[in-house]
Amino acid sequence: MTGRPKAFDEHEVIDRAQRVFWRRGYTAASTEELLAAMGIGKGSFYLAFPGGKKELFEKSIQQFHRESFRQLEELVMASAQPVEVIKDYFRAIATAAPEAHERGCYLANSVMEMSSLDLPLQKAAGLLLKQLESLFFTVIQQAKASGQLTSPIDARLLAQHLLTLWNGLSITRRLYPDNAQLRQLVDLQLTVLT
Repeated sequence: MTGRPKAFDEHEVIDRAQRVFWRRGYTAASTEELLAAMGIGKGSFYLAFPGGKKELFEKSIQQFHRESFRQLEELVMASAQPVEVIKDYFRAIATAAPEAHERGCYLANSVMEMSSLDLPLQKAAGLLLKQLESLFFTVIQQAKASGQLTSPIDARLLAQHLLTLWNGLSITRRLYPDNAQLRQLVDLQLTVLT
């Protein structure tokens, strides 16, 4: 016996749940609120996500990262100036709507919230952020080798700096939601990429 087939698109319901988690956080998002946003019943929920809310949250951060990371990776791979793609990735923060500033970065938020709640989930979100750092490192290393980047700073340290900048901007954009001001802050931090 194979059971009933799913009557919903798992990708779509995870995406809807992710919006709730992003807005409310893991702790504050109730199962009832998630079910309403996903448009599925409790039985279907636990059949699809036997680990409940925790499994759904973990899948939501994985799905979010996979999609956003793939977009950036494709842009980097297709560009003759991948360092500029990375800079534009940061500059895009300073073009966001006020509600995006209020939300911050989904993965950075998850690392912060999970640090006192669930160490395995914190590590899972942290590993996804480290993939972003690895992409930064690859781009920087290749740009140094080709002469596009002349900074004397070690490529690994530059990549870690960019990840630190990304995580810091998740909070700073809430304090200074003015895009012009954010652009100045981002551009100042990106001066290391010369």
